[in-house]
Amino acid sequence: MQGIRVSEIMIPLDKYPHILLTSSLREAMKLFEVSILDIDGQKSLPRGILVFDEEYRLVGIAGRRDILRGLEPDFLAEKPLEFRMELFNIEIDTDQHAPFYKRIMEAALEQTRRSVKDVMRPVGITVDYNDHIFKAIYLMNSHHMNLLPVLKDNEVIGVVRTVDVFHKVVDLLLK
Repeated sequence: MQGIRVSEIMIPLDKYPHILLTSSLREAMKLFEVSILDIDGQKSLPRGILVFDEEYRLVGIAGRRDILRGLEPDFLAEKPLEFRMELFNIEIDTDQHAPFYKRIMEAALEQTRRSVKDVMRPVGITVDYNDHIFKAIYLMNSHHMNLLPVLKDNEVIGVVRTVDVFHKVVDLLLK
């Protein structure tokens, strides 16, 4: 593992889903649904979508949970969590609550028009393509990240995922 660099295990940017900051949640959802990564013959789903501004600078990452959080209707988001959870108590008669669930669905559909910039997480941690794999491991562990953008000359050229780092470590240590 002496010379293993991030560039050896990263996914190139052109093979990883990315979207503009001004794109809607609907567009981000569609991109997630059609994106399948092929890594050395193994199919995998992306962990997040990279979000770029109009000058093609990386500004954030939007994951599935971020998008789902963004779909929550405003009239519910303002309520305490206990209230929101009680709405979905399975012991409640769902027929009585059908109009309410319809209202939630309509509001969630409206939320799909929101911009992905409203739900993305800003990118603060990156790794250089020439960095050692252990630096990527350290950054992922210390910042609780599953995905790190990879830079070369201050430009994003790809991403490295924990699953790929883990496979490489297993390959090197156990085989």
